[in-house]
Amino acid sequence: MISSRSILRRGLVLLASAATVASLAACSSGTAAVPGSDPSASAKASSLEEVYANAPVADAAALISDSTMAKIKARGKLIVAEALDAPLLSQQDPTNPEDVQGFDADLAKMLAIYILGEPNVEIVPPASETREALLANGTVDVVFNTYTITEKRAEQVDFAGPYLESGLAVAVRSDNTDINGIDDLGGKTVIVGANTPAVTAVPEKQPTANIVSFATDPQALQALTQGRGDAYVQDFTLLASHAIDDKSIKVVGQPFTSEAYGIGLKKDDAQFKSFINEWLKKIQNDGSWAKIWDATLGSAVESSAPTPPAIGSVPGS
Repeated sequence: MISSRSILRRGLVLLASAATVASLAACSSGTAAVPGSDPSASAKASSLEEVYANAPVADAAALISDSTMAKIKARGKLIVAEALDAPLLSQQDPTNPEDVQGFDADLAKMLAIYILGEPNVEIVPPASETREALLANGTVDVVFNTYTITEKRAEQVDFAGPYLESGLAVAVRSDNTDINGIDDLGGKTVIVGANTPAVTAVPEKQPTANIVSFATDPQALQALTQGRGDAYVQDFTLLASHAIDDKSIKVVGQPFTSEAYGIGLKKDDAQFKSFINEWLKKIQNDGSWAKIWDATLGSAVESSAPTPPAIGSVPGS
């Protein structure tokens, strides 16, 4: 486990005591310190200071007695299952292991602020096959881990949200100004990974595209940068991660297929699910969701923040 309690207060200077602020300032720069990150992302990450300072905090009445949220409040920290190695989503800074940043990580801090008034988060890195057990045995309160909502999974856990929709997206070389998304791939040579959803999804959207497939993701990326194809279609978050480290490519447009991510919760905790869904609506409506997107996943995308998915819009949520 990694405790973020003392360090993950980037931007909470207005909520902390003066003495604590001085201590935290020495530990956290408020910038995107993850190696290989887009320098422009530093300014965007700094903008999260204002988001945290103005983050919604639940009324005391919403922390119903004996509820999960009341227990978290009494404990003084939110325990979250999230990755430490997912660029732009939840990545640990190797130079400052207590600092974890990304779309999932920053949303988890916002949820902690909503319950506790401060971003006290303890992280438990999960494996895909352990997430249900971590919730069932009470090791974690929530799962923020690109957790795709499915009806089968919903038999074991509850899902708040969805809070993010991903899917297949388009990457091109950075000097390409002709292709702005899937609608521009007609007649183009499109690189896909063998045995990936793109093999069938691209022809469905663009029947005249010339598909060329490569066995591995690195081979496909190399083909794109060498000009052996006009575009590369792959999972959005994977492409965005590549674009952060390789400035010769960029992601254009939004995902054109849909995969809805939810916040995993212990099964049959309707109070907690309703509480988190209300929080999601608040941060969507006040613009916080979009600002966190811009500072994380959006830093690698040549388009504006997407519209957040509607709460309860997919089966299983």
